[in-house]
Amino acid sequence: MLLDEDPATLIHHTINNFNTAPDKLAISRIHDSLSTLRQARELRAREAEASLKKLSRTLNTLHTQHEELASAHSSSAHASEISRLDTQKFRTAKAASDLEMEAERLSSQQADLAARLQELEMQGVEGAIGTGGGGRGESGSGGGSSSDPLDDEVLLRLKVYRSLGIDLERDEANGEFCKAIVRNDKKGDVHVVNLDKKFSRFFYANYFWGTL
Repeated sequence: MLLDEDPATLIHHTINNFNTAPDKLAISRIHDSLSTLRQARELRAREAEASLKKLSRTLNTLHTQHEELASAHSSSAHASEISRLDTQKFRTAKAASDLEMEAERLSSQQADLAARLQELEMQGVEGAIGTGGGGRGESGSGGGSSSDPLDDEVLLRLKVYRSLGIDLERDEANGEFCKAIVRNDKKGDVHVVNLDKKFSRFFYANYFWGTL
């Protein structure tokens, strides 16, 4: 059976009647979206692969370090180090205890010297020693006996003062002690003190002790 119209014309009219242009646009958009999604997926896959490689390298490095530390660690060496530290700790504690005992001994010695110095000062830094000086004159006039109790007392006091680092000088005019030289060997200090009767004996005692 022959057609009244050309088949090509019929096909062309059929296509136009179905209006396929919107469908073609939709299919094009779908293809573009799929292409975009494919590119995004490939990008994320590359990023994940790079991150995985980085983590793998970090893991290998840490694993190598762990193996080195494990191979370098020795239980016997660790026990030896602990023993050495315990010994050092014991020695340090013993040294601290010895220093504390020595500090207490020195503190007690200091208290004894302070009490002795205060006792001498209560008897008179100037008066008692000055009296002793007078006794020396009387001893000289009475025959120069070296066993005079006053001379012995003065010598004893001078010896105690010198043991504390204090030297006393007399006034050539009246023979009384007028100057004290206080030495502190630990600090390397030397103090020259003029003894004046207007200051109390306790003032000089405290001052002498503060410079020692």
